[in-house]
Amino acid sequence: MAKNFVQEGKVLDYTNTGAAISAGSVVVMGAVLGVALVDIASGETGAVQIEGVFTAPKVSTAGIAQGETLTWVVAAGAFDSKAATAASGDIVGATAFAADNAGDGTTSLAVKFTGVPGTVSEAAGG
Repeated sequence: MAKNFVQEGKVLDYTNTGAAISAGSVVVMGAVLGVALVDIASGETGAVQIEGVFTAPKVSTAGIAQGETLTWVVAAGAFDSKAATAASGDIVGATAFAADNAGDGTTSLAVKFTGVPGTVSEAAGG
């Protein structure tokens, strides 16, 4: 094995610079989304998995089809349809997609986190 190998990269150490994060919560790391595997207090470091399928919060009014790329709505702390108008700071694109269908009225869905960076929206609609 190469001497410069660090790790597989499916789970990364994340240093929390904001409010406390509960295990199972979606974590924004730049343009990559993951799921906290442990509680991470402010100022502490903990494990975040950036690849895999997890149940995550969903905007209840969104109808989402399996395989659809998703929009992470920062203000709602939930996923929305790719057709949603992204606000500044929302994450769109290849970082996550729907692993199953989720209809209007549901508040969670199975999400495949890819470990691939998405795009952080800089302005509404963009």
